[in-house]
Amino acid sequence: MDRVPRELPGVRPPRWLRAVPWGLLLAVLAAQVLTPETVQLGFALAVVAPLASLAYGVLGTSLAAVVVMLALVLPYARAVHATGGDLLAFGLIGGVSVLLAWARARREAQLVTVRTVAEAAQYAVLPPLPPRVGPVRCGALYRAAVRTALVGGDLYDVQPGPYGVRAVVADVKGHGLSAVSTVAALLGTFREAVLDEPELTGVAARLDRRLVVDSSRQEDTELFATAVLVEFPRDAPDDGGPGGPGGDGGPGRRVEARVLSCGHPPPLLVTGNGVREVEVEPGPPLGLGLTGPSAPTPASVPLEPSCVLLAHTDGVTEARDAAGEFYPLTERIRPELDPVALVRAVWRDVSGYTGEIVDDVALLALRVSPAD
Repeated sequence: MDRVPRELPGVRPPRWLRAVPWGLLLAVLAAQVLTPETVQLGFALAVVAPLASLAYGVLGTSLAAVVVMLALVLPYARAVHATGGDLLAFGLIGGVSVLLAWARARREAQLVTVRTVAEAAQYAVLPPLPPRVGPVRCGALYRAAVRTALVGGDLYDVQPGPYGVRAVVADVKGHGLSAVSTVAALLGTFREAVLDEPELTGVAARLDRRLVVDSSRQEDTELFATAVLVEFPRDAPDDGGPGGPGGDGGPGRRVEARVLSCGHPPPLLVTGNGVREVEVEPGPPLGLGLTGPSAPTPASVPLEPSCVLLAHTDGVTEARDAAGEFYPLTERIRPELDPVALVRAVWRDVSGYTGEIVDDVALLALRVSPAD
């Protein structure tokens, strides 16, 4: 699984900042040499040590402060008008700068610790997806709307079970960190339902019930989510007998996927001949208490070895360009047999299409390849 990398603001200063104090020091000294002796520019050196404290630790800042003091007392710097009071003031500035550098270093260490804990917690909610689950090859990409977050309001998962390999892609109400608790609840329920429910509609009903119960416990809050469920059955019989993704994948075996949509955009079927939406019967979103006996029948989608199912959230299709036009996902996909390469290509294209994506984005590509 790919997670779009984010850098925690304030943890590491930019590299160019490390050159600023030394560049300023050299510029002031050069200017002092090139100007008449009556022109004194030494006062500009007072900012060198504070600038160093923004980019260096205690040792680096101390070195900058010492170099500034030497520049004031050495005759080559021509700071002939520097008095004892000036030297004392520069010494105090250097000392305060060292203290600031120490405080900044401590803050950086604390931020690194907090980020490490946050990443561990978020990876526990949405762990990296393996490249293969049973006979299904997987490619996934996740981008949270909240800067520096790894998990937002979208989710996906692929799990093996006694009834085959099942996958989910969902978009919960809200986005960013406020939706993470709902994401965690849905993922936990999905992983249990995969093991217990023989039918895909039963998995959807369990997810729906989870949101209904959680919503009833929160006053003035209505939880709901759109989701698409995909199942690669363990046995997909044809005229030649049992087989399918859970079998040996030999000749005469029919490979298919079953797709159930709960208010979510249908996945795309990517083949060498083009891209099309899978025709599914739309169902109600999860969390409204409507998914159960009235859930739509999952659609059966025959798959060729070169077919890739691409499920996505609306963070992709609702991304806009400078003119306000939505991203035309179906039209811009280039057929790609490798699921990982496909999701990366889609992300590069949508990132180039829009200046900034402000919603959570999830992409999940699946391809059955039992013979690999």
